Amino acid sequence: MKTGIKGIRIRRAIAVAATSGAVLATGALTAAPAQALTSPSIVAAGGYVMNNATGTSLYTKAADTRRSTGSTTKIMTAKVVLAQPNLNLDAKVTIPKGASDYIVANNASTAHLIVGDKVTVRQLLYGLMLPSGCDAAYVLADKFGTGTTRSARQKSFIGKMNSAAAALKLPNTHFDSFDGIGHGTNYSTPRDLTKIASSAMKNTMFRTIVKTKSYTAKTITSSGSTRTMSPWTNTNTLLSSYSGTIGVKTGSGPEAKYCLVFAATRNSKTVIGTVLASTSVSQRSTDATKLLNYGFAKLG
Repeated sequence: MKTGIKGIRIRRAIAVAATSGAVLATGALTAAPAQALTSPSIVAAGGYVMNNATGTSLYTKAADTRRSTGSTTKIMTAKVVLAQPNLNLDAKVTIPKGASDYIVANNASTAHLIVGDKVTVRQLLYGLMLPSGCDAAYVLADKFGTGTTRSARQKSFIGKMNSAAAALKLPNTHFDSFDGIGHGTNYSTPRDLTKIASSAMKNTMFRTIVKTKSYTAKTITSSGSTRTMSPWTNTNTLLSSYSGTIGVKTGSGPEAKYCLVFAATRNSKTVIGTVLASTSVSQRSTDATKLLNYGFAKLG
């Protein structure tokens, strides 16, 4: 009887030890939860980041608040041009005096296109997106709008921009200009602009243009000779400062302040986003860098 009781006690001790060991083992395997990512603080009034592959939101700050967009408007300008049926990128367009007058009247950013020169549509797109040429936007809107007057054609082109926004189901976007020099109703949001850029990036030519740091156009003068333009430098400094950057477009203005639509790819994952109404050229890049880092960290 004593031997039986001793055996029971031994078996119970073994069972308790085994249970304790299992608990300890489980504790060792279940590490303390990783510290949650801290959402970055940005100076820009609005920001948005998403996973480009899935459209999943990764960061929001006033993401659906309508704001002036400055020259980030030109993303849609380029998208509309590249969507034209039977587009010939090598078609030549003569630069009208109106484009030069427009730049002077609005003190606008320029690709320094020369009146009378023959420039290809491809070159105009580079002039639009790299130095943010409002003269290039002016010519493209005139070329791809419809109507009997330049004003009518440009109005028609802006209508195409709004139709494209409607097709993307962007409720907080409206364009009243082809270049971002708005007339009171040119606005979008960080979320909507990011979706516009994501859609535009599906086009191979668009992707090629917006990741180009510098481009030199050779145009044909009115006398038939060849003119080599001064190189156009991309205003998106992230192309040089942030590894993996693939685009997309800067913007600025008295109302828009400093804006940047950005995208980068790392480890086969692409993060795309927008900051609106930052306080300086350097700050918009700093804001975008924070959001890119955060986006990639969330994707793992």
